[in-house]
Amino acid sequence: MDWEFMTKEDLLLHLEENSKVFKNEAIRKAFEAVDRKDFIQPDYQIEAYEDYPLPTMSGQTISQPTTVAFMLELLDPQKGDNVLDVGSGTGWTTALLGHMVGKTGKVTGLEIRPELVEFGKENLKKYKELPVEIRQADNETGFFRDGPYNRILAGAAFPNKTNEAMELVFQLAPGGVMVAPIGESITKFERVNEDEYYETEYPGFIFVPYVQKFNLES
Repeated sequence: MDWEFMTKEDLLLHLEENSKVFKNEAIRKAFEAVDRKDFIQPDYQIEAYEDYPLPTMSGQTISQPTTVAFMLELLDPQKGDNVLDVGSGTGWTTALLGHMVGKTGKVTGLEIRPELVEFGKENLKKYKELPVEIRQADNETGFFRDGPYNRILAGAAFPNKTNEAMELVFQLAPGGVMVAPIGESITKFERVNEDEYYETEYPGFIFVPYVQKFNLES
């Protein structure tokens, strides 16, 4: 018997039925407008609308749609926001964020693997109307020059609340929000002011590990 893969409409209906996601109409509209299939390698496009991670390059993955939608619910980006997407991968989350912040906003994707930087940039050419760009990350944490940010999304897991994770928190503007995998949890950081933040943990998730150092000449 041939396996019947989900369609885009199947995926949207599946997400609508999940009580933890699509509570925000802006997220629903972003998923409708930004096609996951446009960010997946040819060998896996038949599985583009399945609700599980898919391989990309260099052992990385494009995240499960339910997980991405849940993280965006926590992040709650607004029109006009300045957003940093750390570990932008194939560019899918960057495009979703770009749709949510609109023409008055800005989304900067950071990716440390050169092959994914090029793949992500090529994918985003299909969405030229979005206020997005992908930059080659260096061995620094985040991208101070374009900060402070209203929102920061991280797509790879920090092993714990490392210096790198905290450096990102303090690239938020007061009142800003960061959503990042910490260990096997998704953690929401809300910056109160220059010196304070508070956090909420949502356990039960697995992500590829965050890479801080990378041989960009290899």
